[in-house]
Amino acid sequence: MEEIESAVEAIGTDNLLIAHATSAYPCPVEALNLRMLDTLKTRWPECPIGYSGHETGLAPTWAAVTLGATFVERHVTLDRAMWGTDQAASVEIGGLIRLVSNIRDIERSMGDGIKRVYPSELAQRAKLRRVPGPGQLQPPGN
Repeated sequence: MEEIESAVEAIGTDNLLIAHATSAYPCPVEALNLRMLDTLKTRWPECPIGYSGHETGLAPTWAAVTLGATFVERHVTLDRAMWGTDQAASVEIGGLIRLVSNIRDIERSMGDGIKRVYPSELAQRAKLRRVPGPGQLQPPGN
């Protein structure tokens, strides 16, 4: 944390994006520490906070978005089996397409935190309601 503080102090926060990363290639999931996103957001609320993933798989990057990362960075490769220190932690083109598609689904699914009945629920609500609501007729025999 001292290194991050020193870097931000040296360059300032104007036009600064801060990305949480753990620099192991590939990084074990136990070392990802995604809760650092909250720590960075609290410390520098004026800066966009993102995630630079070096793990195998996509789930931690999706989790980072759910936790509020405003941008993500992943290494891209044509073939994860190629020679190189970070190939195993890179994403192939098909994985990148899936990553972005699922991030867009996550963004759309987050909502605004206000409970409401959606139009897609109305048919099931009417069908499964046990007790009639205001203005509804009781089933025959009740």
